[in-house]
Amino acid sequence: MKSEKPTSLKKSLSWLPLCMVVVVMAVVAWSLLHFESELLWKAQELNLFLDTPLFLEQQQVTSGWLLTWLGCWLTEFFFHPALGVAWLIGWWSLLMFLVAKAFRIPRHWAVVLLVPVVVLLLTDVSLGYWIYYLKLRGHFFAATIGTTMAVAAVWLYTFMPAKYWVRPLFVFFSTVLLYPLIGFYGLLASLLMGIVAWRQDKKHPTSITQRLVISAAALLAIAAVPQFYYRYVFCQTNIVNIYWTGLPIFCLEEETPEYYTPYYILVAWLVLLAAVSRFRRWSAGWLALACQAGLLFLMAWGTYSHWYKDYNFHKELRMQRCMEQCDWQGVLAEAADQHDEPTRAIVMMRNLALFRLGRQADEMYHYLTGAKASDTPLPLRMTQVVGRSIYYNYGQLNFCYRWCLEDGVEMGWRVEYMKYLVRCSLVSGDYRVARKYIDLLKHTRYYRDWAVRMERFIGNEQAMRQDPEFEQIFHLLTYDDQLASDNSMVEYFLMNHFILHHSEDPLYQLQEVLSALWLKDIQAFWPRFFMYAQAHPHDHMPVHFQEAAYLYGHLEHEVDISQMPFDEQVKKDYADFMAMAKAYPGMSEEKLGEIMRPRFGHTFYYEYFLIRNQKLY
Repeated sequence: MKSEKPTSLKKSLSWLPLCMVVVVMAVVAWSLLHFESELLWKAQELNLFLDTPLFLEQQQVTSGWLLTWLGCWLTEFFFHPALGVAWLIGWWSLLMFLVAKAFRIPRHWAVVLLVPVVVLLLTDVSLGYWIYYLKLRGHFFAATIGTTMAVAAVWLYTFMPAKYWVRPLFVFFSTVLLYPLIGFYGLLASLLMGIVAWRQDKKHPTSITQRLVISAAALLAIAAVPQFYYRYVFCQTNIVNIYWTGLPIFCLEEETPEYYTPYYILVAWLVLLAAVSRFRRWSAGWLALACQAGLLFLMAWGTYSHWYKDYNFHKELRMQRCMEQCDWQGVLAEAADQHDEPTRAIVMMRNLALFRLGRQADEMYHYLTGAKASDTPLPLRMTQVVGRSIYYNYGQLNFCYRWCLEDGVEMGWRVEYMKYLVRCSLVSGDYRVARKYIDLLKHTRYYRDWAVRMERFIGNEQAMRQDPEFEQIFHLLTYDDQLASDNSMVEYFLMNHFILHHSEDPLYQLQEVLSALWLKDIQAFWPRFFMYAQAHPHDHMPVHFQEAAYLYGHLEHEVDISQMPFDEQVKKDYADFMAMAKAYPGMSEEKLGEIMRPRFGHTFYYEYFLIRNQKLY
């Protein structure tokens, strides 16, 4: 009886690492859904999978096509983030099973199996703003699929008999088969098999000569197979990248090598496992548990450190999701819950929501403002983040259409681009073009219904004018269209556009006055202010317009404002603001702004004097 207790305890300890793996996978799933739900949703918006033979053929023009085709199909499921995460967890579970089998990792060392999973997780959650620029289709699943198939090939290799030179032939021809399907990962499988060949295998013993031949076959396959496919099959692949197809390219104006770190770790870890596979001294007991606990701590620390947690990035994603659903109240709820200086993208989305709800001229300064730089090494432009949506909602259809086309050619076609191409074409009356993109979206899993809904607007402008999504946009189209360039400066271009073009439409005139406030141009303000007043003779003048008129009237005395019916609160805020500003002579604008923000941050007075030099992008 005494000997049974230690044996029972030892068996229990052998299951503990596996239990830890299950717990970690549950925590990973919860973290993705809790912290990155909007990122996953955005990933499928920036993805496109069509259930057509032509789409499949288009993927087959370069090696690694199976990764992009299958990755795009799986990314679709992030439309429901929980479903997409379930697919990820399923693939990672399969990968851990295959790693355990291929490299003979015992159950009491199961935590080792988590390393490739954690690294693959980081390839997705460390992207940040790269999500807008990635050219690799199906990125969120590509590395997982490629690694899984590579390890599966290694496991299959272990069943090959040592006689008749089957193993070197398998190594070479498996690379020939896998490289066009999974690109770089097919070469990785060949490398791993070449390393595994040098480990002792009692079931299929091999001689030194056989091992040398297997390694030579692996090296030959790695060197020659990509060259063969480049010259005779996949001529569209850049020769510089033939050994890296299936991997993302993190380079815009310059390289950002830090984003490749997870891939380096993944390859190094698999090489290490291959080198120690069939190692008979996988010790059990407390020492093994302690080592795995330390490894688990390192993985937790590494994941937390490299998980992209930028506050404004996630705020932008949540606001974009609300905009896509025409949930303008949701956009404002996010803006009201701002706990950090916002980026200009956040400010523009907030102002757009206020405009769509008819509250911008009264509440534009009631929210935290700013121009915080995005936390990224990328040369970020608002055109890639939210510019298409901003242009579309402000009636700049040509610029929305242009950026959708340019980015589609540069980064690959995406659902988001096609939806805006449909919208712009419908509002412009280009129904044949709209039909083309609608028919394509009908071949997606989750956007068929959206495409069918848009189809009813073809040839029916009256229905569009009555639809809440399109109705306001028609009011902003009443200007003479001219050839122009935005220089990728969305906000600057829009504000100057509304100043330079005039319309008799009241909503357009509202934007003219708001743009004059943005420019802080007194000479541009007065004529637009009076035109707006004449167009709304019986309406209450918006508060921010009153504040600007009252301020400018006192600053230059060129316009008689004595007979204008200003609200008493407008006049009181001005008097209090000037009195408080005089109470702090010689103080820097930055410090004065901090002192006066709680009392006057909601006024145009504060905006005019204390908000300066905001960087646009």
